[in-house]
Amino acid sequence: MSRIADAFENGKAFIAYLMAGDPDLETAAELIVEAQEAGADLIEIGIPFSDPIAEGEVIQQASIRALSAGTKLDGVFGMVASLKRRVRVPLVFMTYLNPVFVFGYERFFAKCREIGVCGIIIPDLPYEEQAEVKVVANQYGVELVTLIAPTSNQRIEAIAKNAEGFLYLVSSMGVTGMRQSITTDIRAVIRDIRAATGLQVAVGFGISSEEQVEKYSTIADGVIVGSAIVKLVGEYAKAAGPKVSEYIRRLKGVQRKA
Repeated sequence: MSRIADAFENGKAFIAYLMAGDPDLETAAELIVEAQEAGADLIEIGIPFSDPIAEGEVIQQASIRALSAGTKLDGVFGMVASLKRRVRVPLVFMTYLNPVFVFGYERFFAKCREIGVCGIIIPDLPYEEQAEVKVVANQYGVELVTLIAPTSNQRIEAIAKNAEGFLYLVSSMGVTGMRQSITTDIRAVIRDIRAATGLQVAVGFGISSEEQVEKYSTIADGVIVGSAIVKLVGEYAKAAGPKVSEYIRRLKGVQRKA
């Protein structure tokens, strides 16, 4: 089972997000492999959910496509299990609390360990309420990745000191989605995080262009690209593999030079 820290061992990390079951589970599995081979150092696998409150239109539509294709949680587990011999980079689930709670914390995280998922991101789980999930997740070797928002301010120190895996720095207020410009003073937020912890920081929400990857790779330990990749899947469906691969390869190339 890979560790999240492995993604940062060879320099800045490129973290790619893909939705499980979009356009179907078989294609999604191949896209995960394509992303790895193109240079992704860690892959977030979205679990489709009917009420993805943190997501913008692009990922909402991906979730709808996956659910419409019949994707269920057991199917997602099966898809990831099928990749154990093919995927070397760390895999992290991104989902909401409800599916984990309904499935049962013990069952969910035992399954994560079985299939090789080493982390989980739960956007609607407040920092103050993490304990009951984190305790069970850690028992099964799964790290709970915490998000830090631009408005965290006085809470940054407490959040950072108790974080694990990596810190997911949300670049802008609002939902996920590609942004032409990011106005948050990311450098200042990272400075505050660095004062509290040596844990790696990756910037996400809105990163899509070569310029953004270059800029934020110079001040953070990694970047997270989601909506731009998912948009390609929405446009090309089962033929998205080469498009996704070329896009990630290009951005990872920029990051290596940053």
